[in-house]
Amino acid sequence: MLQLFLILFFLVLGIVSRRWSFVPENASFYLNKFLIYVILPALALKYMPNIQLEKKLLLPVLTAWINFGVSWLLFGTLGRKLQWKRSLTGCLIIVAGLANTSFVGIPMVNALYGPEAVQLAFLIDQAGSFIIVSSVAIVVANIYGKGKKRKRDITKKILGFPPFIFFCFAILINMQGWKVPEFVLPVVDVLTAMLTPVALTAVGMQLNLRFSALSNRHLWMGLGYKLLLIPAIIFLLYRYLFGLDGLLFQVSVVETAMAPMITGSIIAISHDLEPKLASLLVGVGIPLSFLTVLGWYWIVG
Repeated sequence: MLQLFLILFFLVLGIVSRRWSFVPENASFYLNKFLIYVILPALALKYMPNIQLEKKLLLPVLTAWINFGVSWLLFGTLGRKLQWKRSLTGCLIIVAGLANTSFVGIPMVNALYGPEAVQLAFLIDQAGSFIIVSSVAIVVANIYGKGKKRKRDITKKILGFPPFIFFCFAILINMQGWKVPEFVLPVVDVLTAMLTPVALTAVGMQLNLRFSALSNRHLWMGLGYKLLLIPAIIFLLYRYLFGLDGLLFQVSVVETAMAPMITGSIIAISHDLEPKLASLLVGVGIPLSFLTVLGWYWIVG
């Protein structure tokens, strides 16, 4: 449970640092860059080379893809019908469509279900959320971002996205049965340990919580989808159509119910897709999800 308190601590630290000007105004920009160019690639090197995929794990992994697909379908349709700005549509698709299955999801799953569930949660994160945020989310960001992007430019962005490059490299290491050099591992361990404090502090710095902001209907549309609607869809689909039960079913639903992914908000912010809304979705969603996740934990048993 200490990990859960640390999550809130670093989020509040970012908010306080910004409000009281303890750090430069552009500190969050550099923290975001450090996350994308250093920490996320280190995560790929730490976990992917040793992961063992089995057929029974495909359904839990699929939850992340269903989440993003339904988000794109829902908010893409609403955006056209209600004539939203393209930046608003893109922001909701990306941020609401990606669950924080890593540095919020993994500690919470560990606290609720124990170490046995952590490997499953990590597989959902790496084979689902991580691949999506490294590829499909970049496509959506370029489609809904300012100015028209050529397919060649979008492909170049994906192939040049550092986490995606290292993910592919780590998969190659896994398939070839190679090992990451021993002298690299201590450095990787240090970098990955910085994930939660750096990411949540950066989000806190970008969060400007005001009462007027909380009345934003798009904020509650995004959080309503992320915390209530998509977990309900996964619950019904996996229980009654796929007949999944036990730990696989429980972790699949609970991981889907996690707050919006911080990295997704960073992607939206870096492509100028409603940066304030992207930060709000994460900043409000994380503390609120502590309550909603416990509700889903009770529902799935």
